Amino acid sequence: MPYANGPIHIGHVVEYVQTDIYVRFLRSCGKNVVYFCADDTHGTPIELNAAKQGLKPEEFVARCYELHRKDFADFDISVDYFHSTHSPENRAYSELIYGRLKEKGDIERRDIEQTYCEKDKRFLPDRFIKGTCPNCKAKDQYGDSCEKCGKAYSPTDLIDPHCSLCGTPPVRKRSTHLFFKLSRHEAFLRELLRRPGFLNQGLATQLQGFFEKGLADWDISRDGPYFGFAIPGETDKYFYVWLDAPIGYIATTEKWAQETGKAKSALDYWGPDSNTRIVHFIGKDIVYFHALFWPAVLKVADLHGPDEVKAHGHLTVNGEKMSKTRGTLIPARDYLDKLDPSYLRFFYAACLGSGPEDFDLSLKDFRLRVNGELVNNVGNLANRALTMLAGPLEKRLAPGSTGAGKALVEAALARVPEVREAFEKLEYRNAIKAIVEISQTANAFLQAQAPWAKVKTDAEGARADLSDAADVVYLLGALLAPVIPRVTDKLFAQLGAPPLTFAALETARYPLLDRSRPIGTPEPLLPRLEEDRVNSIITAPAVEPAKEASPEASPGAAKKGEKKADKAAKKPAEAPVTQASPGAGAGSGTGEIDYTDFAKVLLKVGHILACERVPDADRLLKLSVDVGEGTPRTIVSGIAEAYTPEQVTGRKVVVVTNLKPRKLKGIESRGMLLTAGPGGKNLSLLDPGDLPPGSEVK
Repeated sequence: MPYANGPIHIGHVVEYVQTDIYVRFLRSCGKNVVYFCADDTHGTPIELNAAKQGLKPEEFVARCYELHRKDFADFDISVDYFHSTHSPENRAYSELIYGRLKEKGDIERRDIEQTYCEKDKRFLPDRFIKGTCPNCKAKDQYGDSCEKCGKAYSPTDLIDPHCSLCGTPPVRKRSTHLFFKLSRHEAFLRELLRRPGFLNQGLATQLQGFFEKGLADWDISRDGPYFGFAIPGETDKYFYVWLDAPIGYIATTEKWAQETGKAKSALDYWGPDSNTRIVHFIGKDIVYFHALFWPAVLKVADLHGPDEVKAHGHLTVNGEKMSKTRGTLIPARDYLDKLDPSYLRFFYAACLGSGPEDFDLSLKDFRLRVNGELVNNVGNLANRALTMLAGPLEKRLAPGSTGAGKALVEAALARVPEVREAFEKLEYRNAIKAIVEISQTANAFLQAQAPWAKVKTDAEGARADLSDAADVVYLLGALLAPVIPRVTDKLFAQLGAPPLTFAALETARYPLLDRSRPIGTPEPLLPRLEEDRVNSIITAPAVEPAKEASPEASPGAAKKGEKKADKAAKKPAEAPVTQASPGAGAGSGTGEIDYTDFAKVLLKVGHILACERVPDADRLLKLSVDVGEGTPRTIVSGIAEAYTPEQVTGRKVVVVTNLKPRKLKGIESRGMLLTAGPGGKNLSLLDPGDLPPGSEVK
């Protein structure tokens, strides 16, 4: 659940997209699934930020709620209900669960020593005290757990603590608090972590470390002032946010049940005997709360606990931790104002596995991968097939065939179980890999059949080829619908066909499309990502120019500056190293050529159909490139340090087509790709835009 303390950013979006893909996949399989989320609204940070803006906490979280809800909708996050933990439903269930914990003897009253800021006149909650981690000695850590080593501890355990509000060292002061006896449930939790499928095995092993010193009981109360729910029967005591926040899942289920009538109450899902599978999607940094504290609370409260906890890693941007100072902590709305969410949804899916590994949003890789795999492969396949069908072939499909086209579609259908299994296991990157390979095979089929040439002499043969390619496009729409729903909705409309689902694919046979119905009107599904537009999502903070030292204020600095200036004046400017060609004019940096010399170079648009690494050659890629000649050319290019085969497959390039063939590593290369840049990793392929292969570049 997003914390209602500001806008969500693209790092948060990883989790919501990951969940949404899974939910859409389950729905496509015909499963009865509901998807809930809520704003996490309580705690001191919200109280203080609201005060800074002159708002009551209730007004502050209400504003955040509207911003978050709009961001969810615009990122195509298909929640069944998005609620708030500051709600009557959440108060009622928090009090109900607390009452059950108390009845079972799992709440204990203790006098404890806490950190107290005498300047701010308040007890300091975990996140408002910082210091050095008592375990790994990492500096500037919060008072509840270390972001570096992952260990949990008490704020009073911190070394050299200070108030994060004013920076002064806190004092210690005693107060009565209420504790949940987590230590009583060690055997249950050990067994839970051993349960297959409950949690990633690596994270489960990591959590076993908490049992070594004995599970610490949990302080579930906070002293006022505190924005949260008052604890019944207590004076100036409030539920700690980590008690009522996860209860928000249950409260959201209750609100949905009341408004839709699809359940009598939340207990239809969360009751102890409910036939429900509950799956949590969380970041790996909060696995302690969701895999230990939360299941124990639900067990004591006699409620259905989580069956699976899916933890994802963190997002970095351009290889670095997201940062406001670098401009890489990108609000979701800033992205949405500039780019279609489908691009980011596709890229996240292409990177996500089932484990908690971090992954990087390199803007270059993002652009190249989306253009190569989604736009140039899937989008290009749809556009090539449907444009010709809608034009000279009058939107009519051919009956099913018995030739190569049928084999193409059946081979694509044979890969559906592979894609289904990948989605089921949350191995989205494997699903995307298989989907892209299906589209590449279909593009190669069209290239080999060349229906654009055949249509003039054999219109029905061209219609059959294009209809079979359209079948594959229809299948790709079904496979990609969980990932990029707004794109696949367009695709189904252009095909003039109802949405194809994973449930329908269980019994699907060739041909997939109703060949008696006309197709719709085709148009490009997504434009290519342009470099400037992609880079614009990062807004680097302005850097103040260095101030020159005043000679009057610092005579020594002036003298030193004069020496530097003298050196700079005496040193000649460095000129680029050049090599003159024979016959070059005097003073010329490079040899001049006549236009007739340049005119000998024949440049054409090429479309990379396939690519692989050249064995024993770190810099070379072997490419199959369509340059409009009917048969693709083999070209060996030294771009392997800058691009992977997956990044270039499907993209358009500029090719020198009249070079003499040359053998590289035993492979005859018939052409050269144009690039810009100094070489190595710093190369960029020139992009001719969406022109057809073979178009002349002048």
